[in-house]
Amino acid sequence: MEMFQPDFMQRAFLAAVLVGITAPSVGIYLVQRRQALMGDGIGHVALTGVGLGFLFQANPIWMAVLVCVLGAIVMELVRARGNQRGDIALAMLFYGGMAGGKLLVSMSSQAGSGSLESYLWGSILTVSPGDLAVIGGLAAVVVAVTAGLRRQLFAVCQDEEFARVTGLPVRVLNLLLAVMAAVTVTVAMRVVGLLLVSALMVVPVAAAQQLTRSFAATQAAAVSVGVVTALLGVGTSYQADLPSGPTIVILAILAFALFSAIAAPLAKRRHRAATEHGPAVCDVVLPGQNPNGQDPNAQGPNGDDAAEAPLPKAPLSGETLSSRGLAQ
Repeated sequence: MEMFQPDFMQRAFLAAVLVGITAPSVGIYLVQRRQALMGDGIGHVALTGVGLGFLFQANPIWMAVLVCVLGAIVMELVRARGNQRGDIALAMLFYGGMAGGKLLVSMSSQAGSGSLESYLWGSILTVSPGDLAVIGGLAAVVVAVTAGLRRQLFAVCQDEEFARVTGLPVRVLNLLLAVMAAVTVTVAMRVVGLLLVSALMVVPVAAAQQLTRSFAATQAAAVSVGVVTALLGVGTSYQADLPSGPTIVILAILAFALFSAIAAPLAKRRHRAATEHGPAVCDVVLPGQNPNGQDPNAQGPNGDDAAEAPLPKAPLSGETLSSRGLAQ
């Protein structure tokens, strides 16, 4: 229990909880739209903000927020255009952010302090009371947006064209999601590190998807995995004198492996149950047909009404107006 006595460890655990909640809350939308590595790119850009903070002796978190938001907006605008040079532009943005950040840090008076290492890989010793207040405020904004606009963001991530037809402001929601991803990167960089923040946004979501079958359940399970792995990672890093970021990511990957091992027999059990019960058949009477599925005006082979003719005793097949086909 002595691990919980120092003030810096209490701040580290609080920051871990905030990061464990925030990162999967945004990551689930990035995974849904197949942009799992977006957080990694924003992390590269955030290094320029950290360098600016060192150079001008300002709070690196606030400078990283400003630079990340601008970088995320540029990334979203490039993605929306969808031209062939978009990948090249994003690559230049990512690598330019890394190179610019390193140059700015080397130009600052704090270049030899070793503080940059804590931003790259995370450090439980560097979360100050001021940093914790900033992280808490930013995390509250991210959670409020991702939870309050859950239906709208899900619709946009699932099908942009359908969301646009229904009247949703697709461009605004896409930009808002990009900004929230940028803010999440700055929230997590003191605990997980800029180089590994994308893993905590993606791996808990991927682990939760192994066992859950709905968006709400996946979101809740991903947040749970994120919080547990973040807390265990901070505690393990303190006990074993290890960097907190890599420790948290390794534990998240182990959670994914465990969930995958559990999901395999569950999937086989569901498949066996579906095979035993057979395909679902929908008993819906179409217009112009009687309850037996025949045209009431048709005649049988002997000139009788088809409605009075005996039906063949063949089993219904899965192609007979299944519920899935009716939904389509």
